[in-house]
Amino acid sequence: MAKNERSAYQKDVISRYYDNLDTIMLGKLGELVTDLYLADTHAKQERLWQRAQKAMEKLKIPPAIIDHIMQKRNVEILAKNLNDWLTNKKKK
Repeated sequence: MAKNERSAYQKDVISRYYDNLDTIMLGKLGELVTDLYLADTHAKQERLWQRAQKAMEKLKIPPAIIDHIMQKRNVEILAKNLNDWLTNKKKK
């Protein structure tokens, strides 16, 4: 088997991962909301906000919404939006 070839099983696993990437990222964003509530230092909060921004970009959230959330840096705004995104995901 050549170095770059994957088995059918591996291809299937990779395909399912990318098919469910939005669900995975929403879960990670939910964990980040919790971590942001509990963050005790400014440096830790900044790192978490940067991770949240990357997660929102992977979710293809409109840039205007990401910019608004990042400017406010209010975890309650992020949590409210996350709740809306999860609700919309369940409806689809």
